[in-house]
Amino acid sequence: MDQVIRSRNDVWARVEDASAIGSLRRAAVALAAARGFGDEDTGRVAVAVSEAASNLVKHAVEGVMLIRPHPESPTAVEVVALDRGPGMRNVSRALRDGYSTAGTLGIGLGGITRMADGHEIYSVPGRGTVLAMCFTASGAPRPPFRVSGMTRPIGEETVCGDAFALVETGTVITAMVCDGLGHGDAAALASREAVRVFLDHADLAPAAVLERIHRGLAGTRGGAAAVVRMEGRPGGAGGSGTSGTGGTADTGGTGGTGGTGGTVSFAGLGNISAWIAHQEGRQGMISVPGIAGHRAPRTLRQYEYAMPAHGMVVLHSDGLSDRWDVTSCPGLITRSPSVVAAALLREAGTRRDDACVVTVRPAA
Repeated sequence: MDQVIRSRNDVWARVEDASAIGSLRRAAVALAAARGFGDEDTGRVAVAVSEAASNLVKHAVEGVMLIRPHPESPTAVEVVALDRGPGMRNVSRALRDGYSTAGTLGIGLGGITRMADGHEIYSVPGRGTVLAMCFTASGAPRPPFRVSGMTRPIGEETVCGDAFALVETGTVITAMVCDGLGHGDAAALASREAVRVFLDHADLAPAAVLERIHRGLAGTRGGAAAVVRMEGRPGGAGGSGTSGTGGTADTGGTGGTGGTGGTVSFAGLGNISAWIAHQEGRQGMISVPGIAGHRAPRTLRQYEYAMPAHGMVVLHSDGLSDRWDVTSCPGLITRSPSVVAAALLREAGTRRDDACVVTVRPAA
């Protein structure tokens, strides 16, 4: 059975003073209750969110928090706390009970993570910390932590003009990102239409899906769009492949070192950045110039790439600069997709545009 994941209107709450803590706790409790959590599990979420928010107020620079349904599970809650400093030199030490310092999130961090059903911390001194937590109701399975996507609207807007969707079928994951032209409601209308068309045709080859998105956006403002498919077949290699109606396939090359973890097929129209990231760096995937819905080459091309064994696909709109560097964030690419997405949004995101980032790790 296919699993469908689509973007929501993510709300990043600024955590600048103690007044934010109560509202975040109430939002977390309401979401947990809506996901079927009992009183005990809801209490865990409430305490963890309160403590994490308190630590952002006391110790972080530009702290924000995202509380949302977990993208991979209808019965889980995801909480992401993000800041721009000061970071931690020794995360293991900070997790010990009783450890505290004004230079880290220290207070209660060990207790916070024990309350979560899954957690991950990524911290770089001078750059900041990402804390991602997953909470599930008692007896519910944990999400597989293979994919994530995050959006953030421009400035103080409440609607994001960027959107994404993913379909997972066994070891095959197909993802789409659309950046509606401009921002606000008209841009969001275009990107939502791209999601609708993508979900209707996600079983086709990426170039064929992109062709249908191009046709489907004709009555909208239009935008940039890209479709990627990862087939998690260990030992696979990049090479020429077949395309669906409206596209052709080329060999795009290989990425990274250390063997392959499957194949990646990609088709892009406009300025959606697409990367195969790995420990040693990243490889760009090829998009063609144009505006989905209004201007495109007669034939949309599809490119095939090899996926490094421990690589990750990253797609993002131009709300993130494409100058981010994996090697300047040691070990980041080995972390969960949500941690990678949040860190890239912090490192490369701009407040002058809507932003969207999708991260996908191959299925085994």
